[in-house]
Amino acid sequence: MKAEVKLEYEPAGPRIRPKSVPIVSPMSPTQAPPAGSVLAGRVDRFLEACEIDRNLSPLTIRQYRHYMDHLLDWLVEHEPGVSDLPDINVDLVRRYKLALARHLNEHTRRPLSRASQTYFLVALRSLLRYWAMQGLEVLTPDRIELGKAPSRSLKFLDPDQLHRLLRAPDVNDPRGLRDRALLETFFSTGLRLSELGKLDRDHINLKTREFGVIGKGRKPRVVFLSDAAAEWLTRYLQARRDRWKPLFIRMKGKVDPTPGGLGMRMSSRSIERLVQKYVRVAGLGVKATPHTLRHSFATDLLSNGADLRAVQELLGHANLNTTQIYTHVTNPQLRAAHRKFHSGNRP
Repeated sequence: MKAEVKLEYEPAGPRIRPKSVPIVSPMSPTQAPPAGSVLAGRVDRFLEACEIDRNLSPLTIRQYRHYMDHLLDWLVEHEPGVSDLPDINVDLVRRYKLALARHLNEHTRRPLSRASQTYFLVALRSLLRYWAMQGLEVLTPDRIELGKAPSRSLKFLDPDQLHRLLRAPDVNDPRGLRDRALLETFFSTGLRLSELGKLDRDHINLKTREFGVIGKGRKPRVVFLSDAAAEWLTRYLQARRDRWKPLFIRMKGKVDPTPGGLGMRMSSRSIERLVQKYVRVAGLGVKATPHTLRHSFATDLLSNGADLRAVQELLGHANLNTTQIYTHVTNPQLRAAHRKFHSGNRP
């Protein structure tokens, strides 16, 4: 069998491959520092604080490094006079924003989306905010306007589509049994793709039908299993004859001989392909992803009368405003108003 190849994680957002920041060699006390070396040092101190004080995940820190490296390279090339954070002013930020807007993705040769440009500016604002708290006189972060990103449509599956999707796997096959359990868990918990992929067998309590996860921003929360999810997870785990730790395991490729079999864990990309496969098998006629199931989880709860703050906690949203994107599609008053007053509903 052909071994499964795991691709290295690429940070979300714009795929600009930054050049490495030159390593500064030791200097004598009388020697002037090269342009940007002090600023590069402040970036390193900021990233250390992200790891130690803010307890951000390694992937988040890697993303910040990605954006910071791009900023440093741009400053060296276009603003050689900038050596420290106080040198950054509103006019310079405007020029940097213009450079981001005109930058072409090296792979697609297309301009960066507004959302992608925002990632760089958010990182810069975080850098400035950190050093302002350290007492350094820097540009006020709020003076860097992020711009309004275009609204995105909210994709979710209706009850009939969900019914067809969840019943698409062939549960008489070991792989299909795993896939049914995975899809049911997605819809029952509203987990993010990364959260579901990290689950181990000992995380799941099938007796209480609840378990804890560490979500975005390392925020802990409790999620719950529906009757259907608990049933299919039980059947899936009873059918397994291995002692590997991961909850959802791959069923092709080289077997991991190490204790715990952590190498048998399904990759995020494999889970994405699994969902896409059953969307086709079920004949839904729409594009759906693991995040579509998370949206469907939220809209299902709200449509059936769940409290908005409860859904916020179940989704792991830090801000209630993030959860409120679902209310316009689940508000029964809006539906009733349309039914009562729209002329197309009259006989």
